[in-house]
Amino acid sequence: MKKLVVILFVALVSITAFLIAQNNNRVPKGWHFGAMNTSLYETGIDNSTFESGHSSVYIKSNNTDTKEFGNIMQAINAENYLGKRLRLTGYIKSENVTGSCQMWMRIDGQSRGESLAFDNMQDRQIKGTTDWKQYSIVLDVPANSRIINYGALIVGTGKMWIDCFKIEEVNKSVPVTDISKINNLPSSPVNLDFEE
Repeated sequence: MKKLVVILFVALVSITAFLIAQNNNRVPKGWHFGAMNTSLYETGIDNSTFESGHSSVYIKSNNTDTKEFGNIMQAINAENYLGKRLRLTGYIKSENVTGSCQMWMRIDGQSRGESLAFDNMQDRQIKGTTDWKQYSIVLDVPANSRIINYGALIVGTGKMWIDCFKIEEVNKSVPVTDISKINNLPSSPVNLDFEE
């Protein structure tokens, strides 16, 4: 009898731990959570902090000293968007973010690992504690695109909330934020002999 009680207790603790872990990573329908080390970050739905509606999603670190990242994302087929310019908008709020947090979007080509356009707000990262603010990313979807990936991530420690994501077609007068196109890299090598 004593052995049965111990087995039942262990089973109850295991089930409770599993349910708590599941509750700490309640990912909204259609979204995926990922991290290099999933024990360092958690995600969930927050029904008390939101920009509009009744809920938002959060990503937060479970460690006070990490430089890794936690990410929530979706991937969709590019077929309906070929040749179009897309704008991803979303609202982000942050709390005590030591690294950065940001939205991101990447357009993948036909070959595995082929990135055709990308922006992760590297040049406009969100740090520290900020109130709700709308951010946007604008990318072209070339004719040879296969997948559109987008999401939000936090690097380091702290907490971020994400709400009201929207993807819409915009006209060509809206400038792209593609980091490979706006870095203003020279088209040929410069001063290779170091004489200038």
